[in-house]
Amino acid sequence: MPKPIRLYVSTVDRLADYVGVVAMYLIFLMVGILLLDAITRNVIDIPLHWCIEAAQFTLAAYYFMGGAKTLKEGDHVRMDLLYDRLSERGKHRIDLITSACLMFYLVVLCIGSISSLEYAIDTDEHRFSMWNPSMIPIKALMVGCIFLMIAQTISEVFKHVAALRGEVLS
Repeated sequence: MPKPIRLYVSTVDRLADYVGVVAMYLIFLMVGILLLDAITRNVIDIPLHWCIEAAQFTLAAYYFMGGAKTLKEGDHVRMDLLYDRLSERGKHRIDLITSACLMFYLVVLCIGSISSLEYAIDTDEHRFSMWNPSMIPIKALMVGCIFLMIAQTISEVFKHVAALRGEVLS
């Protein structure tokens, strides 16, 4: 594969790893928020109304940010009824087909998320709750993570094409 493609693959893979590690630590933040909520609500009888929504936003950030790393590592859910019986070349061909389907889905999702972010910015969208947080940060994170998933999908396509050509990209 040409050097620019190798550079692209290594850069996107490193970025997916970095964002994935940050996402991994968000679980600890979410547990801390929920623990704070439990203690303040049940022990000292001072409920903090922002805790549950903050935990929900943290969980949403966790699964958005973990998508590219999950794709890179191949840890996503796959129906292995026939896939395991295929040769390595057959697996790469099937992966190219599913990557095309994934790319279509991600592009449609990206268009919708950009539209949702524009709406949130135009209307200064907030959640209707006692805490009333802005929706703009989580929607911006969603758009960025979907772009990273698209970039990682392209990286995976390059890896499958290279494997079909007898090369290795990592």
